[in-house]
Amino acid sequence: MQPFTTLTAIAVPLDLVNVDTDRIIPARFLRQPRSAGYGNFLFRDLREADASFVLDRPAYRGAEILVGAQNFGCGSSREGAVWALAGSGLRAWIAPSFGDIFLENSFKNGVPAIVLPEARVAELRAALVGRPGATMSIDLGAQTVTGPDGKVDRFELDPFRKECLLAGLDEIDLTLRHEAAIAAYEERRRRDRPWLG
Repeated sequence: MQPFTTLTAIAVPLDLVNVDTDRIIPARFLRQPRSAGYGNFLFRDLREADASFVLDRPAYRGAEILVGAQNFGCGSSREGAVWALAGSGLRAWIAPSFGDIFLENSFKNGVPAIVLPEARVAELRAALVGRPGATMSIDLGAQTVTGPDGKVDRFELDPFRKECLLAGLDEIDLTLRHEAAIAAYEERRRRDRPWLG
């Protein structure tokens, strides 16, 4: 995974509550291999129904930060939702709350899902609507978000998740940190209990 330390980028507001994973990537696209580019299927049904969908507006093209509303990523436990968002170029999302499994999948895929108070997230979305193409900054080490208005907000983050994001470590990388100890254990087991195979 790519380490995540700081990011200053265009932010896009998505003023929809209870955005479930089926809206993020409709189930019919999950049969595609990940190499097909899940970003191509991001919000497909919403985009087909609305030619002026926010992610398709020129000012928000190239956005790397999404500012959502309450209960973003709720619904089924499809990791493809995170793959679709990340595959479209988004590298972080901010909302007042996230679906539990979506939140976990975000961190497992190296993407910070940042929780800020509902009123502040509403202010951020309004500022981004008022200034299309405005940037925001995230400093993971300092655990801060700087809005387009220049105001700095601090967010909470589990220390273990923070360490993994900063170092770009996924669960396999964490296991491989102990590769020598695992190999030594396997060798002892083969020697001491050859009947286990």
